Amino acid sequence: MKKEERFVKVYSQGMASSTEILVDRETGINYLFHHQGNAGGMTVLLDKDGKPVVTKIEDN
Repeated sequence: MKKEERFVKVYSQGMASSTEILVDRETGINYLFHHQGNAGGMTVLLDKDGKPVVTKIEDN
């Protein structure tokens, strides 16, 4: 049985320079990842109140 990946990509935009949103399947926290060329960065995605965006995790 194959183990599910911890992070799932829920949004992607761009090719050479891209922006992605990843969701942690264990915590539901959303992360913003951006890269351009050989440089990139990742941070917690925050809502208007400065709190982490959390996606409800569905039990399978």
